Amino acid sequence: MADKLKLDKSEQLYQEALTQIPGAVLGIRRPYNFVPGEYPIFFDSAKGGRVIDVDGNEYIDYLCAYGPIILGHREDEVDDAVVNQIKNKGFCFSLTQPVQNLLTAKLQELIPSCEMAVFVKTGSDATTTAIRISRGYTGKKKVLRCGYHGWHDWCVEVKGGVPEKLYEDVYEFEYNDLDQVRDLMKKHGSDVASIIVTPVGHPLAKPVEMPKPGFLEGLKEIAEEYESVLVFDEIRSGFRCDLGGAQKYFGVTPHLSVFGKAMANGWPIGAVVGKKDIMMKLADDVFLSSTFFPNSDSQVAALKTIEVLQRDKVLDVIKEKGAFFAKGLKEVIEKSNMPVEFSGEPWMPYITFTADEDKLYKKLRNEFYTQLIRRKVFLQPYHHGYVCYRHTTEDLQYTINMVAESLQDAKKKFL
Repeated sequence: MADKLKLDKSEQLYQEALTQIPGAVLGIRRPYNFVPGEYPIFFDSAKGGRVIDVDGNEYIDYLCAYGPIILGHREDEVDDAVVNQIKNKGFCFSLTQPVQNLLTAKLQELIPSCEMAVFVKTGSDATTTAIRISRGYTGKKKVLRCGYHGWHDWCVEVKGGVPEKLYEDVYEFEYNDLDQVRDLMKKHGSDVASIIVTPVGHPLAKPVEMPKPGFLEGLKEIAEEYESVLVFDEIRSGFRCDLGGAQKYFGVTPHLSVFGKAMANGWPIGAVVGKKDIMMKLADDVFLSSTFFPNSDSQVAALKTIEVLQRDKVLDVIKEKGAFFAKGLKEVIEKSNMPVEFSGEPWMPYITFTADEDKLYKKLRNEFYTQLIRRKVFLQPYHHGYVCYRHTTEDLQYTINMVAESLQDAKKKFL
């Protein structure tokens, strides 16, 4: 068993924040989403593939800020480009700066569905914009959804403060279940504006899924049969599975898609891209505006990030590292002879425990992730991780070894 981490300062800051901010920190960053009392609550700094908490503990960071860090923390080339923009040109104006056009041209070059694009700040902004465009284009109101699409009223899972009328026209379906989609469309298809799906399935606290043969193709066929708009939510898969997104990797082009996270290596940006005739609804009929959407700092970061991704063949390297990581993890999981599953290869590694009637899996999960964080490996019990460019082979091998040790510790305690 590994020694418990010293987390005094983190706990002190948490207690202070409880008097200042509802819940102390926001949403998914709250302690109950990890192992309370074992994980840090506040980070101090980061570089490359590592983070340091306020108590000085250093971790290999596989959560990567929940996905935006594709290269590494504090990537000099990206950050220097942004600092240069801020110092020498400025970034927040009443009118738009030319970098908007440069970034759009780059997206048009790379993303199959991108004939036109608009930029926003977050993934939630992007998915909500895509739904608004879809409704404006089709004149319909219902939406079929699969996956996490953000915190806005139409899609948020926790319904507190959201009137039912704001989501009563939204219907969920299970990933890889075309029959369910067909059944929903038989009932509602004449009024379905959009089918929105994460092309890689990543349900909360469940194994990551890849599309079964024909699933994404089938969604497009169904959408076109009912004259609905197919939207790929590529907030997590974009600029990670492929420079053109999962749509390029899997060979299925949707009508609209949304991007964010890895697109700018941590700088806040989202993009909605799609077919010209659909996107043109934003020119007159559908309203989109924000003080900060046109800010050039994040657009510069995105342009530089994409430049580095292309120049250094970063995604090929990440895929190779991810495959190595997955092979090692699957081997130690198999040897452990425990009810554990690895998924998300090669981009979104996730270790989950198989549910049982006695709820033993919850105890095993907590103990495993307790032992793993004590060994300075930062992964999340309820959310898949990521592999970034700056993770070294040594980092990955160390992690494989620590997963093996942590599984054995959990096994000794409960099995």
